[in-house]
Amino acid sequence: VQLQASGGGLVQAGDSLRLSCAASGRSFVTYDMGWFRQAPGKEREFVAAISRSGGSTDYTGSAKGRFAISRDNTKNTVYLQMSNLEPEDTAVYYCAASVKPFSSGSAYYTNPTEYTYWGQGTLVTVSS
Repeated sequence: VQLQASGGGLVQAGDSLRLSCAASGRSFVTYDMGWFRQAPGKEREFVAAISRSGGSTDYTGSAKGRFAISRDNTKNTVYLQMSNLEPEDTAVYYCAASVKPFSSGSAYYTNPTEYTYWGQGTLVTVSS
């Protein structure tokens, strides 16, 4: 599967932004999806994940209550709605697809090495 992330941009602290990740191919529904981000000089970190049905989600602590991951399997697209953005959210955001079931647990879906396919990333810059 090929992934194309979009929706990044320059916003002010407190603003909202929605990222999209469009997948090619017919097997989108067989992948659990994740969003990761990488700030300059830092390692790539987990942001959110969603099961293939959309019925299960999880977030990193700093994203809980501010971000929402969702997916539309009819459109082969996963979204990351980000609200109340903070300068610390500034990073390149990547979507990724995993064949490992969400039910395998957080040790898997929070680990970038468990994801097989990656989008190219979209830059989110939050000014203070």
